[in-house]
Amino acid sequence: MSTLSWFWSRALLMNRSFLWLLFTVNALGTIYGYIWYGDQLIETYEHNPAWQLIFVPDSPTASLFFTLALLYLLFPPKRALTGPAKFLRSAIEALGVVTSIKYGIWAVAMIIAGAMKGSPMVWENYMLIASHLAMAIEALLFTRFFAYGVAAAFGAACWLFLNDMIDYSYYIYPWLPQVLDDILPDVRNFTVGLTLFSFLLTVLAIRLAQRSRSLN
Repeated sequence: MSTLSWFWSRALLMNRSFLWLLFTVNALGTIYGYIWYGDQLIETYEHNPAWQLIFVPDSPTASLFFTLALLYLLFPPKRALTGPAKFLRSAIEALGVVTSIKYGIWAVAMIIAGAMKGSPMVWENYMLIASHLAMAIEALLFTRFFAYGVAAAFGAACWLFLNDMIDYSYYIYPWLPQVLDDILPDVRNFTVGLTLFSFLLTVLAIRLAQRSRSLN
């Protein structure tokens, strides 16, 4: 094994100490994300129906699902799950992967697009770029260790399409750099297209994981 490939090897990714580290970092990032969305959540609560609140914090909810998915690796079931328990695991893992890929890429794209149109880059922007890129990368790396399939990934994509529709119909999408307000239709189209791309990329990752398992 080369030194580089060790960074995405089973020996590292499934090491219990590394999983706990990843769980802790994601859990803390999730908490920070909900705090970051605090003002928008308050504004939405004050001016919109309460049911829309669940559609406001996109990235931290993605991180929450991925954090929960890690628990299945830290505490693997002693017997094969069936029925509702199996459905719940598949839903959590699929949502954790598909949404993390989408919002990991989306946040980076919005920050860069804002900078290209003149929005100032501050330290927080670079921190958000690094953390959101990590979201997308870790989701792809861990797909091979999860138990969900294409059907669950499709369900997660349907949730994202619904979220896109609610976000841009009721204007509760994540607050953007002000310089992007005049290209909101382009942002919306990119966002919807990214949902489809994230689903297809997830399906590709599932197929590659299945092929790898069949060869071993």
